[in-house]
Amino acid sequence: MDILNVIPIFEISKITLDKFNWLNEPAKWSLKDNELHLTTDMKTDFWQSTWYNFTVNSGHVYGVGISEDFTLEVCVEADFHTLYDQAGLMIYLDEKHWLKAGIEYNDGQPMIGSVLTNGVSDWATGVFNGNPRKFWLRLSKVGNVVCVKYSTDNKTWLLLRLSAFPVSEKYFVGPMSCTPQREGLTVKFSGLTLSKPAKDILRSN
Repeated sequence: MDILNVIPIFEISKITLDKFNWLNEPAKWSLKDNELHLTTDMKTDFWQSTWYNFTVNSGHVYGVGISEDFTLEVCVEADFHTLYDQAGLMIYLDEKHWLKAGIEYNDGQPMIGSVLTNGVSDWATGVFNGNPRKFWLRLSKVGNVVCVKYSTDNKTWLLLRLSAFPVSEKYFVGPMSCTPQREGLTVKFSGLTLSKPAKDILRSN
């Protein structure tokens, strides 16, 4: 499904969680008190070709259409314990052009990481020096640049990724989760905010 052709576009100031839509809606999810709770379906993922030589576009994204520059922040809570369990944020144009970032279980532990796909996917991870069961993410888009930061305490923000991203008339952005090896990862997303980006998305804290 070309999600950008079927969703409405909202101004940032008018966006609330009830205006979000699903790309690959999971069987189990709920909204309550401005929190999103979801449980992943069986073997869901986003990936394009690199190394594994397969393509998949079945992960869950609860997103909203935006046509302007933005900063999206959220708190993520989950118990990652199976290979490739993951949850975080995503900016999505189509199955060949997107970026996802967050915690992903790999190398025997929850790692902080990101995947940028521009035709084919890359993947970069690092050790997460905090409690992976609760963390914060910030994804900002200004022009043709995306900046992703993370925090272990919602006070100090660390750079995860700064990258070029295709310019588009509209973007689909929101919380993301996948479990390529299983089903049943339960994730809570809370404190979601959308706002105008800071003047310096790289150095702002």
